[in-house]
Amino acid sequence: MNLPPLPFVDLRPGEDAADVRTAIDRVIARGWFVLGPEVEAFEAEFAAASGARHAVGVATGTDAITLLLRAAGIGAGDEVIVPAMTAAYTGLAVIAAGARPVFADVEAERITLDASACAAAVTSKTRAIVPVHLYGQSADMTALQRVAQRHSLLLIEDCCQAHLGTAAGVPVGTTGAGGAFSFYPTKNLGALGDGGAVITNDASIADRIRRLRNGGQSDRYHHVVAGINSRLDEIQAAILRAKLPRLAAATARRRSLAAAYRRQLPASVTPVPELDAGHVYHLFPVRSPERDAFQAHLRTLGVETLIHYPVALPQQPAFSAFAPADCPYAARAAAEVLSLPLYPRLDESDITRVADAARAFQKGRVPA
Repeated sequence: MNLPPLPFVDLRPGEDAADVRTAIDRVIARGWFVLGPEVEAFEAEFAAASGARHAVGVATGTDAITLLLRAAGIGAGDEVIVPAMTAAYTGLAVIAAGARPVFADVEAERITLDASACAAAVTSKTRAIVPVHLYGQSADMTALQRVAQRHSLLLIEDCCQAHLGTAAGVPVGTTGAGGAFSFYPTKNLGALGDGGAVITNDASIADRIRRLRNGGQSDRYHHVVAGINSRLDEIQAAILRAKLPRLAAATARRRSLAAAYRRQLPASVTPVPELDAGHVYHLFPVRSPERDAFQAHLRTLGVETLIHYPVALPQQPAFSAFAPADCPYAARAAAEVLSLPLYPRLDESDITRVADAARAFQKGRVPA
């Protein structure tokens, strides 16, 4: 029987469609489209949901990292340690802030920033550490916090894949100076375009980011610092407000589907382990030494997958000027990791279909 294709993600309107449409119509009827009441209301609601005192909406998750670094005083001449395995935008955000990214290797299993490798990368120029809560699972913040305290470094969390996640029970983004979030449409809380936010418990950092995101203005046409144009627009803020109340239930659904994967996948496919109960499963990555062949096999059976990420940051040409060191665990992960479909609209029969396809691949690799 030929089954319909199983897409990697489905971004079509779902049960929130009516609420999203109402939110869009509300903004259009008001005629206020940038930095208005929807952004202010979303900032308050997102801060509360994220366990922080302040949230500031910006244009993208990348800008959220950059502006948080700048607001914390990071700039030219400073080094910032980032994990070697993540989206390139983490490193690019450091460059945009005027600092130098220094790549440290990741933990072999969790694939998040390794505290020992991080400590080894510290120099007299190091000012901050930017751990990434990759795939929805937090980095080992307890260990990284010890490194930060030992060397008097700032901790700035890349939470772009970890909305409502926790690290050892503590909301992500609240351990250090602040956390950066993305609302790209594929994220657990996604807009219908780009968007981002910073959360922080530091009122002075929040105030500086509000100024920096709006051209550095103290008031209209008076620019007191060299800011940028990075404003979350009213329509996206209204859409996010409509979606936010459903995020907890959607997160629970993701966790349930991930548990089904862990029960059903064959031994030949190794899921990245859950090492923190606060995992929110933005993605469900697995590892296979035959990753490319496995992906091709799933494609022939109509199962779409993606690779997050096929090139570790030290191997990216964009970072060659920073003399990145070898990071073997990141390089190995880049060669082995494959993300399987996981989003709230799936049901357990879809998980069974993927698991059956994985078993068929395993059977084809075992001599008769």
